[in-house]
Amino acid sequence: MPDVILPDIRKIVVIHAPIEKVWHAVATSHGIAGWWMENTFEPVLGHEFMLHAGPYGDSRCKVTEFQPMSELGFDWDSDWHLTFRLGDLGDNNTEFVLIHSGFAGEKSTSFGQPHTVVHKIMNDGWEKIIKEKLPSYIQA
Repeated sequence: MPDVILPDIRKIVVIHAPIEKVWHAVATSHGIAGWWMENTFEPVLGHEFMLHAGPYGDSRCKVTEFQPMSELGFDWDSDWHLTFRLGDLGDNNTEFVLIHSGFAGEKSTSFGQPHTVVHKIMNDGWEKIIKEKLPSYIQA
């Protein structure tokens, strides 16, 4: 029986800040550490880096898309892919879209949790991170 693909997690928020400021927060090591987690990210296509995920250890990542002021994508661990997209809405407003893909019903993470369980945890976690932590960090 084929694996059941779970839907991508999609979170969208409009942040009252210029696109350059939002881009700095989501596409630099310092910025990502400020609202999400410590890392060794560098904004270079093909760069391999680590996300330091606390009790879950370090996760290997690789930058797969990089369009300045527009889109950043990277593979996260062995299963997932994250995409950050920005859009300039004018009037000092920026739309930020997060897409977290790669969830499959029969798979488990490297730390032994089924994707079906992790999908819900991640969906709930991203809700708070994208709609509260990221805007607070940018507007501080």
